[in-house]
Amino acid sequence: MIELKSFFSNDGALADILEGYQARAAQTEMAEAIANAIDENQNLIAEAGTGTGKTFAYLLPAILSGKKVVISTGTKNLQDQLFNKDLPIIRKALKTPFVAALLKGRSNYLCKYRLQNSLDSSFGFNKEEAAALTKIKSWAKRTKIGDIAEMTELTEGDPAWYLATSTVDNCLGQDCPDYSECFLMKARKKAQECDLLVVNHHLLCADWSIRESGFGELLPHAEVVIVDEAHQLAETASNFLGIHIGGKQLIDLSKDSLIEYHKAATDLPDLRAACEDLEHEVKDLRLAFGLELKRGDWKEIKNNPKVMAGLNAVKEQLQRLCGQLKLASVKTKELDLCYKRAEDVSQQLQDIVDDKSGQWIRWYETHRKTFTLSRTPLDIAKEFKAFMQQHKATWIFTSATLSVADKFDHFANNLGLADTLGKQWGSPFDYANHSLFYHPKGLPKPDDANFIPTIVEFVIPVLEASRGRAFFLFTSHRALKQAAELLENRIDFPLLIQGSKPKAQLLDQFKRLGNAVLLGTASFWEGVDVRGETLSCVIIDKLPFSSPGDPVLKARLDAITEHGGNPFFEHQLPTAVIALRQGIGRLIRDETDRGVLMVCDPRLLKRSYGQQFLDSVPAMKRTRDIADVRAFFQSEETQVNLVELIQ
Repeated sequence: MIELKSFFSNDGALADILEGYQARAAQTEMAEAIANAIDENQNLIAEAGTGTGKTFAYLLPAILSGKKVVISTGTKNLQDQLFNKDLPIIRKALKTPFVAALLKGRSNYLCKYRLQNSLDSSFGFNKEEAAALTKIKSWAKRTKIGDIAEMTELTEGDPAWYLATSTVDNCLGQDCPDYSECFLMKARKKAQECDLLVVNHHLLCADWSIRESGFGELLPHAEVVIVDEAHQLAETASNFLGIHIGGKQLIDLSKDSLIEYHKAATDLPDLRAACEDLEHEVKDLRLAFGLELKRGDWKEIKNNPKVMAGLNAVKEQLQRLCGQLKLASVKTKELDLCYKRAEDVSQQLQDIVDDKSGQWIRWYETHRKTFTLSRTPLDIAKEFKAFMQQHKATWIFTSATLSVADKFDHFANNLGLADTLGKQWGSPFDYANHSLFYHPKGLPKPDDANFIPTIVEFVIPVLEASRGRAFFLFTSHRALKQAAELLENRIDFPLLIQGSKPKAQLLDQFKRLGNAVLLGTASFWEGVDVRGETLSCVIIDKLPFSSPGDPVLKARLDAITEHGGNPFFEHQLPTAVIALRQGIGRLIRDETDRGVLMVCDPRLLKRSYGQQFLDSVPAMKRTRDIADVRAFFQSEETQVNLVELIQ
């Protein structure tokens, strides 16, 4: 048995592999706590500050346990990094044999049958789709694992991937002529046989959500489940336990049915008409919602005769398509699958429209070309608690942001984690000497009509002092757009705006330029790692409270009130604190990083709850004077007598 302290020491196996590695007591302590939790089958909440090295801290005891381990990460990017970068380092240092596998959802794998079916289709493709399919066809001849992330010539969001990947609905399973060469089946086989499996939260929750027909494919075999970036789990789980019917989903069903009609059912002209009429009614329903992009409560649908008429028309056409597909289903396996898809979607739509149980939140969202109708669980804590009791793996939940004012109550209550041990390890970074928290005097109230124009005037001197090199983070796209217009001719640094390019391209450009100011919203608050001088300032416009007008949040807050609770202190405040901690976490990513944090929301000091935010911020020196910000950036070794406390 390898001794954990020895492995993580300055002259240990990890130091032999990683140049510049330095032992961190917190990393060793976290590894030991996880090893003990696995040995004793004790569920553990493990919060580790930025720089602790939590990935290695959980990988080593997981591998050494000899148990079947599932590790779930927040995103596919983190999943790839863990499997392709971190695990090979551990393997080299450990010299203990173990079998690891990477598994993603089926839409991440090339489907040879679907690709060939699309290429053979009598339908024409537009110029972009045809070019994309040609690239995919060329890559399909070279790939060994079929993971679409390999395909750098197309983005993962390219619409052409729908023509070359499968869904649960359209997969032929063992009846597929390419089944023996199926990339997804090969990946799943490896997942069943490995010692350590790397998945992401979406796949983990999808596996959980099919529990009613028996356990999914992953969790029955797991003896240990490690959830990294665990602060994201409750929201992901909530999505997977609900029902979501989208306009695009209905149109895809129509188009797939039409393809199969042309192949094998041209003697049933009513099938073609049903496909075309459904697509027409779906598009009309999108128009009935209006041009505005928004999320709304189901009551808005019920109170809008135009939308209700459109929804009823879609339901009728979907039923008509079901009838026509039932007649055609005897002809081919593909048509039978389309029939089953239509039946399932029709039933799900009925479940959303007719629900009166009070256990679900019903809402809608409009997008540029489509819409989504959803039924989301009001509370997942009971569901998750029952699931954990049913499946007796050891669960380890870890992230840099699981606590609020050093308490895990909010995280634990969201997932029903009673009697779960909680431990914390602070960041090893020297925040006191390497960072400064700036909160200027005279800030406007967040609901002031001139809030953004006013704070921009406070922000410009900070950007001048930092010489760009900043993230300016917003709680809304509208505020971001307004600030972008105001800053455009006011600063001499490159301005990068979220939405102008894909996120990865913006980050690459930010790193390459070295003095840019990047304006971003939610997706830049977490999961972004920019080390060194390139990012030396993080500016946050408001405390990140979720919009109380959001239908899902509103329903949950109302439920807390109905049960005699305080929705603000039990849900809104802790959620905002964790979001702020994530935003702050972008600033210091390495031992040598230095930077200034600026928060432009006066509620930090003028409301009693502001102390909860301050208690959750790293131990930075604090100031309200721009002169201290300038002094910080003027000197590599901060020698100015900075104001120690905000007064």
